[in-house]
Amino acid sequence: MSTRCTPSPKPRTLRGADRAHRHAFFTVSYVAIIVIAACGQRGTDTLEATTYQGYVEGEFVYLSSSQSGTLAELSVQRGQTVAAHALLFSLESLNEIAALQQAQHQLAAARAQLADLQVGKRPREVDVTKAQLAQAIAQAKRAAQQLARDEVQFSAGGVSQQQLDNSRASAETAAAQVRELQSEVAVARLPGRDAQIRAQGAQVEAAQAVLAQAQWRLDQKRVTAPSAGLVYDTLFRVGEWVSAGNPIVQLLPPQNVKVRFFVPETIVGSLSLGRHVVIRCDGCSADIAATLTYVSSKAEYTPPVIYSNESRAKLVFMIEAAASTTDSPKLHPGQPVAVRLP
Repeated sequence: MSTRCTPSPKPRTLRGADRAHRHAFFTVSYVAIIVIAACGQRGTDTLEATTYQGYVEGEFVYLSSSQSGTLAELSVQRGQTVAAHALLFSLESLNEIAALQQAQHQLAAARAQLADLQVGKRPREVDVTKAQLAQAIAQAKRAAQQLARDEVQFSAGGVSQQQLDNSRASAETAAAQVRELQSEVAVARLPGRDAQIRAQGAQVEAAQAVLAQAQWRLDQKRVTAPSAGLVYDTLFRVGEWVSAGNPIVQLLPPQNVKVRFFVPETIVGSLSLGRHVVIRCDGCSADIAATLTYVSSKAEYTPPVIYSNESRAKLVFMIEAAASTTDSPKLHPGQPVAVRLP
């Protein structure tokens, strides 16, 4: 099948002045288009070279108790901002309170025994021994007088040798009892032996350690915020049993919010820690100032969350930046952002 071409109409012949004006008009228009295109291309290149896509990342703090128990109190809720050392939750602690009281009583008993060993017997116990000594002295005095009389009578033949021997034995026994009680009074005034005191001192230290352990276990039933931050989520409800180590509150401190973005190899060499950058995000009333906190030395592929058809196959380097603790609450984990390098 043949195609017929319709001849184009013959152009109208222009006069010299019209041709000159038309040529000048096309020339100026062409130059203007080139300039506009060049400016637009230069602006696009500048924007692409200094602005990079990224997202907000949050490093959460999962707070739990080292002890098991029923969740008795949940003092916070999701979305709440808490101050440092504010109470977050507490577990049932009846057993720990009883253990603490037992440890306190054991420590008091050990200290009392140590004090008793250090001061010796009580004054009233010493008084009893002194009274026994006085009785023994009186008895020894009577025995000595009786021995003196028997010796005189024996010389005159009034008593037998056996009676004299009995009197002498009684006097010696009474004198020995006096010496024994005198020694008991002296010993009663002395503190306990060094070995006993050291042993009891060790018992006191052991009781103090048991008390410290009981206090620590009780303190673990009440968990406070290690720093100010946002309660991102609560993972248990009041009345539920919580095993030891299970997180109950998910906290996001402002200093744990950071922005991750990716730059090509040609840019990473010029970045250093502490460099100032600007973060732009949807819904932010103004740009957010930040500083670079991490520059990766390992190349990786652009993550799917920020890839584009043009750059998804390129190798890039991950960069992290952090805003001030005042501006960090304006950013939310998972939020897409644009980072501009001034």
